[in-house]
Amino acid sequence: MQILIVGTGALATLFAARLGAAGHVVSLLGTWQLGLRALGTSGARLLEAAGAQLTQVVKATDDPQDSVGARHAIVLVKAWQTERAARQLAVCLAADGVALTLQNGLGNRETLIQHLGPDRVAFGVTTTGATLLGPGLARAGGDGTIALEHHPGVEPLADAFRSAGMRVEQVADAAGLAWSKLVANAAINPLSAILQVTNGELLQRPDARDLMAELASETARVARACGVQLPFEDAIAHAEAVALQTASNRSSMFQDVRRGAPTEIDAICGAIADLGRVKQIPTPANRFCWKLVRALVADRRDAAIVSSIGDSYFGGTSG
Repeated sequence: MQILIVGTGALATLFAARLGAAGHVVSLLGTWQLGLRALGTSGARLLEAAGAQLTQVVKATDDPQDSVGARHAIVLVKAWQTERAARQLAVCLAADGVALTLQNGLGNRETLIQHLGPDRVAFGVTTTGATLLGPGLARAGGDGTIALEHHPGVEPLADAFRSAGMRVEQVADAAGLAWSKLVANAAINPLSAILQVTNGELLQRPDARDLMAELASETARVARACGVQLPFEDAIAHAEAVALQTASNRSSMFQDVRRGAPTEIDAICGAIADLGRVKQIPTPANRFCWKLVRALVADRRDAAIVSSIGDSYFGGTSG
């Protein structure tokens, strides 16, 4: 099976290495020249948690014309890069092709649909983690699950993931799972980035743990106000459990801030704050973290996303 991955970061490298090891032909489309060169010359390299290393030959390009006719694409770029990825896919995705987003934050599916149409966009959530060690080199952060919302064109990708040893489940509506991940991301990522600590260290600092609780609770209240059915009752316990499970991890936002790169804060805390305003749910902790993380990298931001997602995100959910 030929699979196009849009992105060259940690998760893109992980998926490329595992899918390539399962016998699939993998191409990566991106703009990061160091990453593209490393992937093209040395392959997608993945250090598994158990210590083994996978190295798979892949094709890497910054030109969507090189991927014209792609029928199966996986979008694994940062939320602030989705607009660019959508424009690239508009050039190369086949008329009957499907682009599956497994990204963090809110609004990615809507941006892709604007460029590709609803029939060519599939939605999913993954709890698989990875850390980028260098261009084309990632370390797996533990196995997670890929939850895919039902879509007529996503089954071949589901089969490909299973062939690569990934856990896959298909659900009628992934919005609850997406918000479940968002609750944890909002509680962990900005604080780990601001305090420059691992996920587990947040649990060891009483004040940080209190802020985690506020962020998680606000996010859950906004989700419920939007009619989203969360798969848990206690948002604080959920966020703390994720932090404990990933205790040694440095969140992706922590890594972004350390290198002065744009973060996904607009699509996480920013989107929650904006939706809270729409639904008249106070979100002071999310709003504060949104502005503070933006300020940390303001002098080196080279992109921004619109965080006013609006109610259109919730088409297909109850309420």
